[in-house]
Amino acid sequence: MNDHDRQLRITEIFLSLQGESRTIGLPTVFVRLTGCPLRCGYCDTEYAFSGGEWLDLDDVLETVASHSSRYVTVTGGEPLAQKACIALLQTLCEAGYEVSLETSGALPIDDVDPRVSIVMDIKTPGSGEHERNLGTNIPLLRGKDQIKFVICDRKDYEWSLEWLRGHELPAGIEILFSPAWGEMEPAELAQWLLNDHVQARFQIQLHKFLWGDARGR
Repeated sequence: MNDHDRQLRITEIFLSLQGESRTIGLPTVFVRLTGCPLRCGYCDTEYAFSGGEWLDLDDVLETVASHSSRYVTVTGGEPLAQKACIALLQTLCEAGYEVSLETSGALPIDDVDPRVSIVMDIKTPGSGEHERNLGTNIPLLRGKDQIKFVICDRKDYEWSLEWLRGHELPAGIEILFSPAWGEMEPAELAQWLLNDHVQARFQIQLHKFLWGDARGR
């Protein structure tokens, strides 16, 4: 691995409570990589589109270790847009962390370390980016991974159910439904899921209720 492959452009590294997914509520170190090729209409991390600081992989690991947490989430932006993200994930796993990757699913996951739990955000029509979903990623998912749908309205909800009916997913994979913050009434989405007996986890972004801040601080 040359020096360039060890460089990552980082927006922030911070300790917070995991606000979503299977480990919600657990203290987690977030490594937010800079840059994203998508422009979702409901994006709450536009500040990560540009800027950031170039850090060596060893410096990232040192900062992560300073927070003394078992759980690490690599996020963005779209973290897989940076080549060195793959090395970061592998190194975190080798260091003994429980690692999750938050990705849009618009970029290939072929090289992601199998020890990583992938949280794949399948883009709904309301995002404006649903045509970017990469179908070749789906057969690569495993039971430890998670699929998330951010729901803006009834159309998004119906589209997501149809998507699930059209894909064969591995046993154990967890399906997450989230209301788009400020666009979808959480109780309405929850009732739809109950009415239709959808076997999925309803989730609200915990960090926004605690701090009202997308960064979770």
